[in-house]
Amino acid sequence: MLRRAPVQRRSAQRLARILDACAELLDETGYEDLSTRAVAGRAGVPIGSVYRFFPNKRAMAEALARRNLDAYAHRIGARMAAPDQLPGWRAAMDVVVDEYLAMKRTVPGFALVEFTVPAPRESRQANHEVADRLLRLLAGQLRLDPADPRLRTAFLVGVESADALLQLAFRTDPSGDPAIVAETKELLRAYLARYLDGAADGGAQGAGGPGEGVP
Repeated sequence: MLRRAPVQRRSAQRLARILDACAELLDETGYEDLSTRAVAGRAGVPIGSVYRFFPNKRAMAEALARRNLDAYAHRIGARMAAPDQLPGWRAAMDVVVDEYLAMKRTVPGFALVEFTVPAPRESRQANHEVADRLLRLLAGQLRLDPADPRLRTAFLVGVESADALLQLAFRTDPSGDPAIVAETKELLRAYLARYLDGAADGGAQGAGGPGEGVP
């Protein structure tokens, strides 16, 4: 958690540099060897500037995770709003998976700090937040009720399942095993069809088969 939210542009830019440096060092040293002093050095700011925002490295990594989740939601929203985006919830699920893969492959620090710090209990809680965020994000475009408890549970199960399978994909192949990625998409379509076919906008278009919307 931030000790102090930036109120001026210069302060916000300094915070961004700190988080950028944190992400770079995570890739180089891992989480255990990450230190606030090393981050300050990489960011080119006094150590006091880091402590002005964060009490410790865990809080800094949590802020990076929140930034990652915001960026993920933004990327999905931009893709969904694109004029060439295919209709239907199946195509939307492809976007959800594809944008995660793109961040996993290109965003510094994301391999270790996706949407939470690297600890199993927090990971499980973070997936609740990711699932709710995705449901809210897609609710308007797919005409879903984000407060529906069945949908919230379905999205959580989908996120947990996809998370486990995509972690496996990257353990098998540093770029994400294409066969496991394809099976992850198939699993999501098969599972979510019972909740979204006919309920989501575009459900009729998506009911043609599990391959709809696959690039």
